[in-house]
Amino acid sequence: MKAMIFAAGRGERMRPLTDTCPKPLLKVRGRPLITWHVLNLVRAGITDIVINHAHLGHMIEEALGDGSKFGARIVYSHEPKALETAGGIANARHLLGEEPFLAISGDIYAPYFDFSQVLDALPERDMLGQPIPLDKRDIAWLYLTPNPWHNPEGDFGLNMYSLTNDGDPKWNFANIGVYRPEMFDGIAPGEVMRIGPLMRKFIEQGRIGGEIYNGPWVNVGTVEQLEELNAPLAKKAGA
Repeated sequence: MKAMIFAAGRGERMRPLTDTCPKPLLKVRGRPLITWHVLNLVRAGITDIVINHAHLGHMIEEALGDGSKFGARIVYSHEPKALETAGGIANARHLLGEEPFLAISGDIYAPYFDFSQVLDALPERDMLGQPIPLDKRDIAWLYLTPNPWHNPEGDFGLNMYSLTNDGDPKWNFANIGVYRPEMFDGIAPGEVMRIGPLMRKFIEQGRIGGEIYNGPWVNVGTVEQLEELNAPLAKKAGA
């Protein structure tokens, strides 16, 4: 399985830090956010990684290189302007291949997420070993978390392992998902499009599954959040 890390966002709420550093390179506990992902992906055996970038993207390439120092193979999808999530995937389709792939936001901190669990998230056979018809297969599998303070209403309901657009309670989308490439058919390379409306369309068709992840997870969206995550390290260092 290949993985894609979204790293093209401008990080407006993190300014002025992101004026001179792309958000995924901001450090949490001594390590850039995106490096946490690369190391955890490699630990799970996922070594083919695609990273999209726009704002200060050259700094990401300089920091990570071809991935060999991490035991990975990293290729880059440059966007002259950020294409949002679905647009970024469509633009990188030629790098992702025709098999299901993992996609994760480069600005989340989930140090203990076990990426090995995603490898069989979208099976093509049922529990009896019989092929699942193409139109009955889940087209995506999303990981959800309890709602954080910045998203108290949540995003999606969960009925057993099927996502719903309504329902009570709703859960927060963790920005970690496994997708079949055909989900992005019809989006042209270079087109700007968010993934949310696309998800909701396929949820209505009953074709997106998911599960709850209860481990540590932070969407690092403000300077205050970054400082809070780094505070234990600062205290330990005597600051």
